Amino acid sequence: MLFGDEHVRRYEETDGEVGHDWENGAPILILTTKGRKTGKERKFALIYQEHEGDYVIVASKGGADEHPGWYHNLVANPEVTVQVKADKFAAKARTANESEKAALWPKMAAVWPAYDDYQKKTDRDIPVVVLERVA
Repeated sequence: MLFGDEHVRRYEETDGEVGHDWENGAPILILTTKGRKTGKERKFALIYQEHEGDYVIVASKGGADEHPGWYHNLVANPEVTVQVKADKFAAKARTANESEKAALWPKMAAVWPAYDDYQKKTDRDIPVVVLERVA
């Protein structure tokens, strides 16, 4: 099972042939953010779903009490790069509003049921993030 930097490396080397279909068939994209402190590129392999032409990810961090670093990075700088299989593109990241989250959460939990467990583990409102392709 691929995780972390090794997952990102294999995914990029193979344009997602290795690493796109992950545990229990969950689809994976690569999110590249700029470090909010360092300005350096940071890459993350994350579960996603497509929704109305955009891509949706969840800032769950396994139900930890703090947001994942990548979420803090994209809040500070919403201009990100996304790779879905061989498709690499610029995107603008934004946190879904309450009504969007209500619609998107069940879609994400359907592909990764543990999201519901993660939310029960923490008092933190786990953000759902929409990645909108930049033309």
